[in-house]
Amino acid sequence: QVQFVESGGGLVQPGGSLRLSCAASVRAFSIYGMGWYRQAPAQQRELVASITGGGSVNYADSVKGRFTISRDNSKNTVYLQMNSLKPEDTAVYYCNFRPAINTYWGQGTQVTVSS
Repeated sequence: QVQFVESGGGLVQPGGSLRLSCAASVRAFSIYGMGWYRQAPAQQRELVASITGGGSVNYADSVKGRFTISRDNSKNTVYLQMNSLKPEDTAVYYCNFRPAINTYWGQGTQVTVSS
């Protein structure tokens, strides 16, 4: 059964950093593209960053240069390193396949950027 478990969120001041992790219960994890998504209050969920099975990455313009997505296929884990955080990065962050499959949304991890 496919399952994604996100962790690493928290409260951080503007300019701070966080590293999110996503543990994936997925067979043949390495062949799948993965994405980090976020949803702020009263807004639609959006794709923040994605990484292919081969390691090619892509970022939303709003996070380019500040966020870094990576994966460790030996651990079935995807990471999101977030630097220079801004209040507008406040959201619940989720991981899922890229493209996402609605059935597999997890609980997400809350990131709050505030002074």
